[in-house]
Amino acid sequence: MKKLIILGVLGGLIIYSCNSNNSGDKKPFTQGIQNYDAEIAGSTSFANTGAPELELKAEPSATPVEGPAEEAETRGVVHLTKESFLKEVVDYESNPNEWIYKGQLPAMIDFYADWCRPCKITSPIIEELAKEYAGKIQFFKIDVQTEQELAAAFGIQSIPSFLFIPMEEMPVMSMGIAQTPEETKAMFQKQIEDILMK
Repeated sequence: MKKLIILGVLGGLIIYSCNSNNSGDKKPFTQGIQNYDAEIAGSTSFANTGAPELELKAEPSATPVEGPAEEAETRGVVHLTKESFLKEVVDYESNPNEWIYKGQLPAMIDFYADWCRPCKITSPIIEELAKEYAGKIQFFKIDVQTEQELAAAFGIQSIPSFLFIPMEEMPVMSMGIAQTPEETKAMFQKQIEDILMK
């Protein structure tokens, strides 16, 4: 079921996202994750209220990771499975109570689903950003339909949701997109500057 969430943001932007109808508590390793809000950027808060308890799928995703982390400059946006997430981002099975980032670059993760209209708008923007920030930021995508355990671990309740991972601080989560692709790209660039490039 799709649901439009509209939030006013500085400059009169409208934020759109799809509701995934999930509820629950965050896992211990994600407890320190902040939401992108006024304390970080001087804008309206984006709420993320916990992790859903979803049934785990035994089948792997059809979009595996495309190479080792040292090739981050050339591989563009990488689709993560649970297995590649554990190797490249955080191994929450070995360290369930602590966020230990394994990446070589700051990262942005796009939590999406193929049926989500705002996610389809976001996809080419993320591809553009991956080219613009090549060698500085790694961009990942996680399909919440096929990677339900990862969606549950981060409490994804609406999509698209975006996790910004700095090298030495806790990640920051934001949700939704702006009214136009241009405003959405500008919003992402501001979040990247505020969170990843400082």
